[in-house]
Amino acid sequence: MSAAAPGSAAGKASDPGAARQRIDKWLWHARIVRTRSDAARLVEAGHTRINGQRCTAPGQPLRIGDVVTVALDRSVRVVEVAGFCDKRGSPRDAVVTYRSLGPTA
Repeated sequence: MSAAAPGSAAGKASDPGAARQRIDKWLWHARIVRTRSDAARLVEAGHTRINGQRCTAPGQPLRIGDVVTVALDRSVRVVEVAGFCDKRGSPRDAVVTYRSLGPTA
């Protein structure tokens, strides 16, 4: 499975061989949170799960196919990791990094 969608910006998404990324960095790149420090605080507070297991280490690696559950202020998001980015891009680029598994609002 390719992390980049056809027609997406070149160099934005890593190839599947990269295989992992820190959860705090991924949450920020996927635009689930606004800042990387917010992502780290969210993880440290225990508001994230990887494949059903509570995660409190911002450096915990994610792999393609992992299911991430994030408890945000007024909602819970459940997403499957579909890819990684080398740097934070536009929201359009971020969409290729995950697949939503929960109900849409």
